[in-house]
Amino acid sequence: MNLFNELEKRGFIKQATHLEEIRNLINNEKIIFYIGYDPTADSLTVGHFVTLMFMSHMQKHGHKPIVLVGGGTVVVGDPTGKTDMRKMLSNETINDNLSKIKDQMKKFVDFSNDNAIMLNNADWILKLNYINFLREIGTKFSVNNMLRAECFKQRLEKGLSFIEFNYMIMQAYDFLYLNQEYNCIMQLGGDDQWSNMIAGMDLIKKTRGVQVYALTCNLLLTSNGKKMGKTENGAIWLDKEKTSVYDFYQYWRNIGDDDVEKTLKMLTFLPLDEIEDLCKVEDAEINKAKEVLAFEVTKIIHGEEEAIKCKEASKALFSGNGNLEGAPNYDVKIQENGDLFLDILVGLKILPSKSEGRRLISQGGVSIYDEKITDPNLLLEKKHFKDGKVILKRGKKNFYILNLIN
Repeated sequence: MNLFNELEKRGFIKQATHLEEIRNLINNEKIIFYIGYDPTADSLTVGHFVTLMFMSHMQKHGHKPIVLVGGGTVVVGDPTGKTDMRKMLSNETINDNLSKIKDQMKKFVDFSNDNAIMLNNADWILKLNYINFLREIGTKFSVNNMLRAECFKQRLEKGLSFIEFNYMIMQAYDFLYLNQEYNCIMQLGGDDQWSNMIAGMDLIKKTRGVQVYALTCNLLLTSNGKKMGKTENGAIWLDKEKTSVYDFYQYWRNIGDDDVEKTLKMLTFLPLDEIEDLCKVEDAEINKAKEVLAFEVTKIIHGEEEAIKCKEASKALFSGNGNLEGAPNYDVKIQENGDLFLDILVGLKILPSKSEGRRLISQGGVSIYDEKITDPNLLLEKKHFKDGKVILKRGKKNFYILNLIN
């Protein structure tokens, strides 16, 4: 099977500027392409997972990726999909985010022997002369056309700042720069970036007379159209300090039945026929496919050893026996008269807030050793610990271990 067909069958391909030309380039040539990531946080999320896998498939078939980290464009802020203006980040925060994101990229991309390039657009964006940039680049953009772009239309009623209005131009300039300096001829990205990608392609055509291409992939959505990677505790991060390895594993273990096959195809490297065989089942039997999905994605992000620990811990917590080593552990000190259970859980970030915690506990969503806790004012006392441990259950399948320390 050729690469383009495999990408289609895996569910990546969404929109293409020149479908047949792109199909030929991907299948028969070796090209340089790029995908951009703005360092808005110190970790990437599940939402970035699809484009990282997209990039990895391309590289494995001989194409050379440029991983562009937006140290310059993040200063402006991408309005796409946002109802409000992004928070302005300090240079110190941006640089800290950049260093952490770069390490995550290396799990997907082989940078050895010049097989891939990582660049920071701050190296050219922050050096631009404003007046010269307006004369040379700004004149190539029609405000009327820009206002028709989806990324701007949805913000016009609530308000769009002038700095955000520049984002499309800056991203287009990135493509122009990479085309000039690195012979990059294709931009890949999530489908929400379509307008920005088209702008870059048009800018290169107007300034250099060179034909380049844009190809978007499907966003990671559930079967009911919602973005994957969101939970009651917030986003699912790729950094284990922000989302524990066990919570990461459990997120995929518990996704909806209708989302399993699609997610296996997009977020693992398992052969397509193997995935289809796994998913030719109904009802409870789909749990086997969910276990495979959770193991494979955890292995990609956190390594095989951590994936094995999570698999064993998950089985142990469901069956009552086995190795609990992979479950998230927290050390807690308890006063003689006990401590407010809710405060402990919020402090450990097992629950996102006191208000959400009260609601969840009142509805029976938290258990200690399978006994539901319904009193938000419960004091956790030493008597609750068995052999110095409390096994805590949040929701249907999220487990945590609290260790009593002096």
